[in-house]
Amino acid sequence: MLKHDLFKLILHLEMKNIKIGPLVLPEFPILLAPMEDVSDPPFRALCKKQGCDLLYTEFISVEGLIRDAEKSLQKLDIYDEERPIGVQIFGAELDSMMKAAEIVEKANPEILDINYGCPVQKVVCKLAGAGILKDIPKMVKLTEAVVKSTHLPVTVKTRLGWDENSIFIEDVAERLQDIGIKALTIHARTRAQMYKGHSDWSWISKVKNNPRIHIPIFGNGDIDSPQKALEFKNRYDVDGIMIGRASIGYPWIFREIKHYFSTGELLPPPTIQERMEATRQHLKQSIIWKGEKLGVLEMRRHYTNYFKALPGIKEHRAKLVTESNPEVLFELLDIMEEEYTNMTIPILA
Repeated sequence: MLKHDLFKLILHLEMKNIKIGPLVLPEFPILLAPMEDVSDPPFRALCKKQGCDLLYTEFISVEGLIRDAEKSLQKLDIYDEERPIGVQIFGAELDSMMKAAEIVEKANPEILDINYGCPVQKVVCKLAGAGILKDIPKMVKLTEAVVKSTHLPVTVKTRLGWDENSIFIEDVAERLQDIGIKALTIHARTRAQMYKGHSDWSWISKVKNNPRIHIPIFGNGDIDSPQKALEFKNRYDVDGIMIGRASIGYPWIFREIKHYFSTGELLPPPTIQERMEATRQHLKQSIIWKGEKLGVLEMRRHYTNYFKALPGIKEHRAKLVTESNPEVLFELLDIMEEEYTNMTIPILA
C-alpha cells in the first residue's frame, strides 16, 4: 500500500461521525444557517450542490403555522434532494409551540430546530427568538414541551445571552440537554450585539469542553473563509460549524472549506460561467417555487453578491434589479456571461 493511501485509510478510520438522534452526519459537518428570505428551496439546492452537509429552512412562525398562514406553510416545502434538512420554528406560547411541532412532524424533516437567537425587534418584542434569553426557565419549559410533542430530534439555536452581563450559555446548554435536545448551535454573540462587533467563540469552547455535555455543539458567527473555518475548528473544539451570511450569493464557500480541510489548499474562486449558471438556476427555481412576480422580485437582493467585484457591474445590476420579464433577465445574463468571459478581470473573491 502506498504511503498516501495508508494516510487516507488512517484518516478514514479516525473519522468520528456526528449523531443527532438517528441522523448520522460526517465528521465535522458544515451546516447552512436558517436565514429569513434567504434559506428557501432554490438557495438550499445551490448550497447542497456545493457540499453543505445539513440544510435548514427559513425560520417559521409557530403562530403562522397553527393558523394555516400560506407563507408559513410554504416554508415547510421540503424536497428529497435537500435531505438531510431541519425545519426551524420560533414562538413564545406553549400551546402554539406544541401544535406547531405536530404540524412540522407531518412535513417529515430529519430535525426540528427551535430558534432562540433571532435578535430583530419584531421577534424579540414578542419574547420569541433571542427575547426568551431574558427568561431561561421559560426557554427550558417551551423546549421540553416541544421535545415531548414530537418523535423528531429537537435541536436549538441560540446566543450567548441577552447582553454581556447575562451570558448564561453554559448553564443553558446543560439544562436543554437534560430535557432532551439532541444538538445545540450557538451564535457567539449576545442579543445586544445583534450582528455587530466580534463573536466570542471562547464561550462555545467552554460549553463543548464541559464534561457533562455529550450532545453535538455547533459554532456560528463570523466564519467567512476556509482559513477561518479551520482555525476555529482547531481552536474551539466544536463538532461542526454553521455558515450564514458568508454563503449569501456565494454557495461555493461550502466546497472551498471542505477542500481546504482535506488538502490544506485553497480552491480557485468560481469562474464567470459558474457564477452565471448559479444565478440562472437560482432565478429559474425562484420563479418555479414562488411564482413569476415574487420570484423575480425576491431574486433582486442576490445579484449584488453573485457578481461582487466584477468591473463595470453597476450598469448591468441596475438592469437586473429593474427588469420584471424573466425572458429578458435570462438574456441579460447571457450578455453578461459573454462580455465577462472575453474580458481580462482580476481574481474574484
